[in-house]
Amino acid sequence: MTDLADITKNYYDSSDADIFYHEIWGGEDIHIGIYKSTDDIKVASRQTVEEMTKKIQITSKSHVLDLGSGYGGTARYLAKNYDCQVTAFNLSDVENKRHQQKNKEQKFEKNIKVVQGNFEKLSFEPESFDIVWSQDAFLHTDKKQMVLKEVYRVLKTGGSFIFTDPMQSDDCPENVLEPILERIHLKEMGSPQFYKEQCQNIGFSNVQYIDLSEQLPKHYQSVLTQIISRQEELSTKISSGYLKKMRLGLELWVKGGLSGHLAWGIFLATK
Repeated sequence: MTDLADITKNYYDSSDADIFYHEIWGGEDIHIGIYKSTDDIKVASRQTVEEMTKKIQITSKSHVLDLGSGYGGTARYLAKNYDCQVTAFNLSDVENKRHQQKNKEQKFEKNIKVVQGNFEKLSFEPESFDIVWSQDAFLHTDKKQMVLKEVYRVLKTGGSFIFTDPMQSDDCPENVLEPILERIHLKEMGSPQFYKEQCQNIGFSNVQYIDLSEQLPKHYQSVLTQIISRQEELSTKISSGYLKKMRLGLELWVKGGLSGHLAWGIFLATK
């Protein structure tokens, strides 16, 4: 793995991160939510999954690759609603363990295969999947072009590629995101224009971007509110240092989103 992949894996494998994401996000969907008349993180996060499924065609014959699958909320939603096969590819051993336990409890072991690995180099044959899906995971690599090329390689001709990712806006001024970039160990983030151009250059067609940037600060503010309101409870389970850093980080994400320097939305492309 690259150094950044090592850092990311160690972070998500830590007890503090595992408890935080499992309890604050609800342990199913740990990505940015779409807040339709709700302040509930779990409901909003699931609404993102529902919105993404409307953009692609999924059947019981579909084989979906979920990159950065976390605790498997999306994989179980797809398996439950479409009876499709899902390969859940994820870096964190701790998240994968929880994912497998939830699959067992909810009887999805036949539909979902959990695979540990780094999506900069996928362990699959060319044209293996009908759909490649990812939510807010590409942020964690500084080799985004390599990841997109790997997606293209393993996706079947005619297949759909759908993903979301926190990004910098296309017109973001230089250096304003330095505090955020420092926290996530990156020199730069992707942007809507970057992803559209890279997907087109690699060979994807019908590349679309649905701008939902207003949802990003709403989501991070909802998480921040949960930390503040549950501070006493969380302090018995999570280290004070982690909670302090998380609060500071969330404040930066909210500020960046409200200032228009950050972007988020749904990308859709065809091979």
